[in-house]
Amino acid sequence: MPKSRIRKKADYTPPPAAKQATTIKLTQRSWVAPVMLALFAIGLAWIVVFYVTDGRLPVESLGNWNIVVGFGFIAGGFAVSTQWK
Repeated sequence: MPKSRIRKKADYTPPPAAKQATTIKLTQRSWVAPVMLALFAIGLAWIVVFYVTDGRLPVESLGNWNIVVGFGFIAGGFAVSTQWK
């Protein structure tokens, strides 16, 4: 059986650019990383202080809700991290 011929496809040439490409200017968000890390650190420190002091600090009247406050700071850090580009 004879071998079939291989068809060569035409090389791709992009169409000529009718207009100049637009550039997207990214805004500087230099505040995101420090705020994110600060919120993580505050949340972690809040929870650690609560456990080390047997619930007497940071706010004794909150009781076990201090854990929720600490995780709230950490969640805030994750929320801020979505702004990082």
